[in-house]
Amino acid sequence: MSAPRRGLHRRVMLMLTGFTLGVAALFGAYAITFMYAVEDRFFEAQLEDEAAWQLRQRAATGAWAVPRSAHVRLHEDAAELPDEVRTVLEREPRRVEFPGRDGRHYHLHALDDRSGARAWLVAEVSGQLVVRPMRGRILQLLGWSAAAVVLLALLAGHRLARRTTAPLSRLAAAVADMRPDRLPEAVPGGFGDEETAVLARGLDDLVGRIREFIAREQEFTRDASHELRTPLAVIRSAGERLAREPGLGDAARTQLDHIRQSAAQLEQTVDMLLALAREGDAQPAAPAPPARVLPVLERVVVEQAPLLEDKAVSVDVQVAPDASMPVPQAVLHVLLSNLVGNAFAHTAAGEVGIAMDAGTLRIFNTGHAIEPALRDSLYQPFARREGSAGFGLGLAIARRLCARHGLELHVDGDARGITTTLAAAGTPPPP
Repeated sequence: MSAPRRGLHRRVMLMLTGFTLGVAALFGAYAITFMYAVEDRFFEAQLEDEAAWQLRQRAATGAWAVPRSAHVRLHEDAAELPDEVRTVLEREPRRVEFPGRDGRHYHLHALDDRSGARAWLVAEVSGQLVVRPMRGRILQLLGWSAAAVVLLALLAGHRLARRTTAPLSRLAAAVADMRPDRLPEAVPGGFGDEETAVLARGLDDLVGRIREFIAREQEFTRDASHELRTPLAVIRSAGERLAREPGLGDAARTQLDHIRQSAAQLEQTVDMLLALAREGDAQPAAPAPPARVLPVLERVVVEQAPLLEDKAVSVDVQVAPDASMPVPQAVLHVLLSNLVGNAFAHTAAGEVGIAMDAGTLRIFNTGHAIEPALRDSLYQPFARREGSAGFGLGLAIARRLCARHGLELHVDGDARGITTTLAAAGTPPPP
């Protein structure tokens, strides 16, 4: 496992940077909007003051007076308004601010006296604008201020994120170095925050339990060869000698066949368990060369032949001499022993056909169809049909062993019999 990247620290910094930039941009926009609003309100107040004075002059003299400010003009006819103002005002009668050509900018205020006369005050304020000439400097000031704030926030955030994520990073580094064959004696402690300390204690307890499980599995691997296989070999040998006794009755011979069949299936189960245990304990090694199928299959058929004694069963093998499977030879032998042994054991009469085409090995045997109630749990431990002499473990263990080595195992059946297929994962089905 590669060393963990500082993903959490980086995400915290990115979130803090984005938040700071967002806040700076938001308040910068508020500041610029406020300046424009204050400037517009100043011009509106100026026009309102001029409008009040004009209305007083109109009431006193009966005529409009000359505006007091040089940048303000009074128009009694809408046709006299500047083109930029008149064109927009026709579409938007309530508008009071108008952009003009060549940098000009207008503010408008309508006058209505008591006699119904109407006039317009137009202020061309391009010379009185304060924000526009300073806009570049203001934006530059806001930009530098935002950069300074972001830098300060990043420095503070880096320190805070480092202090916050450092315990978790140390714990992640310790977990990344763990291997099933190289578990630490204890998960490092000394974490400052309570949450990480609780996680470290939980991982320490879990590592201790895993170490105990591995030790028990290794002890089982060492002891199973003698403690399990030797008694089974004695049972098988005694059964073979007893089967040669001429005075053995039919009923006794039937019971003896059951004993021999159960012992053979138990031997296969033990072999697969040992294969799984050895694979779990083994160090990673260079990939083994593909195993040739036919020599292993011939050996397995001979070994499992006692299961066909006194049965009217024919065996047909159609496997090319150069056919191979991408697994070690020992693993292929264990798998074929289980699958071929199952086919021999569950065929009372008929045939067992073994063929390989396009990288897929098929084992077909006549016999009982798979019961509908058994289909969903076929690969589960202790799943077996009614009356079977097996333990219901072989197929489940075989599938685990296949998964360990990148193989796919499928079992299907109909009224004619049962077909078992074995192939490398991703192998397309043959035509």
